[in-house]
Amino acid sequence: MATLKELSDREHPEARRLVTDAVARAPGLRADADEAQHQVIEASWRERALNTEDALKAAHSEITNQRERMAELLGQIAELQQDWTDADIVRITTANVALRREVTALTNENERLTKRLMAARDNGRFADRRIAALEAHIAEHLTAPLADGR
Repeated sequence: MATLKELSDREHPEARRLVTDAVARAPGLRADADEAQHQVIEASWRERALNTEDALKAAHSEITNQRERMAELLGQIAELQQDWTDADIVRITTANVALRREVTALTNENERLTKRLMAARDNGRFADRRIAALEAHIAEHLTAPLADGR
């Protein structure tokens, strides 16, 4: 008695050959698809890695800048924390009082000069209006005899 495989081989040899070829190619096709998917994933990770490297470089640069700025500021604080003698404190306080008085005097002088400037501008405007009125009056007297026929 012939087995099922032997019967199918004898009855449909072309079909059997096609199935055998398809089975033989299937692992290669699957491997190609897996390779393409792997390449897409690899490209995505590569891009992420490059972006991460750029961000890391920027962060390191910013950290370096911040550290330099902190060092400068700490140096300024150290300079300000020097021990002051009583003479230094008296000298600085006296200079501060003198500077405040000078600021007050200059502010008052500025206000006084501003008021004088406003008054001078008002006088200038008044003089311009007065001159214009006088010119109009003179022009009126000069043209009046012509209008009378004299």
